[in-house]
Amino acid sequence: MSADLTPRRRFLAQAATGAVAGAAALAVGAAGAADALAGAQAQTATAPGAFWPDGARMVISISMQFEAGGQPPKGADSPFPKIDFPASIKSDPVANTWFAYGYREGVPRMLDLWDKHGVKVTSHMIGEAAQRHPELAREIVKRGHEASGHGPRWSSQYAMNRNDERAFLIAGRDMVQAATGERTVGYNCNWLRRGPNTLSLLQELGFAYHIDDVSRDEPFIEQVNGKDFVVVPYTLRNNDIVLIEGRNYSPQQFLDQIKGEFDQLYEEAGKRRRMMSISAHDRISGTPQMVRVWDEFLTYARSKAGVAFMRKDDIARYALASPLTLREQETI
Repeated sequence: MSADLTPRRRFLAQAATGAVAGAAALAVGAAGAADALAGAQAQTATAPGAFWPDGARMVISISMQFEAGGQPPKGADSPFPKIDFPASIKSDPVANTWFAYGYREGVPRMLDLWDKHGVKVTSHMIGEAAQRHPELAREIVKRGHEASGHGPRWSSQYAMNRNDERAFLIAGRDMVQAATGERTVGYNCNWLRRGPNTLSLLQELGFAYHIDDVSRDEPFIEQVNGKDFVVVPYTLRNNDIVLIEGRNYSPQQFLDQIKGEFDQLYEEAGKRRRMMSISAHDRISGTPQMVRVWDEFLTYARSKAGVAFMRKDDIARYALASPLTLREQETI
């Protein structure tokens, strides 16, 4: 249990240890059930209602970035004005406090929110963030959420040669596995910027999907190294770091935007497979005001019939097994 959790949260988490373990086991079982259901659909259904497990009408996929502690010591994007640090100054203390909010307050608060609504998310973990705060990384997984790859640190991965990028991917994977005990099967590059070797390396290293694509509102399959590789598309228009930090949206504006997105996709979902992607960064969506609007959105979405929340690894497994999954060529 993280030393940064409040006594109230620590007590509740400890009291729920048995339930948490059971939830994690159920999550594993649910993945197998999804695979079995997809196999059955391959032989039978192509009618509406066969787009998702258990006949769900629409799926919502939430990304929770766990990045705090993995940022560079100075020069990382933050709300504070950029300054030219002399070489003698090795870090930006005030910017680092902004990131620290993510692991001290943000992630614990969001974990309580996901528990309240019975929602499971995918957490894209920077390796150094998980390494520096392993108790919190383990807590994320213990509560039934997916640990996904996000590199060992923020670097220009797209500019690396093949050997350097391979070592970079392995380092990030191993850091997250050491902290959580979970092997990552999904990947998210820093700002989605992958290089010419990224997908090939991910396929070789046993990853099943990536999210660095914003071209569809449903998962699809591409051929990588002559094999199927799943894309579970990400989002910029439903992304707190783009809207709240980048455009200075208020929490209410963020809520209005994601509700409008949900309503349109829910309407379309009666005729085709639809997935809504939403992004929550530890130090942004984990603030009190943002958790309030997330709470309102989750209550709203769950009030609609046939809405399911799925981890991205479960989405990827289902998409691979379903005959209804679209196939695309990689965009150049």
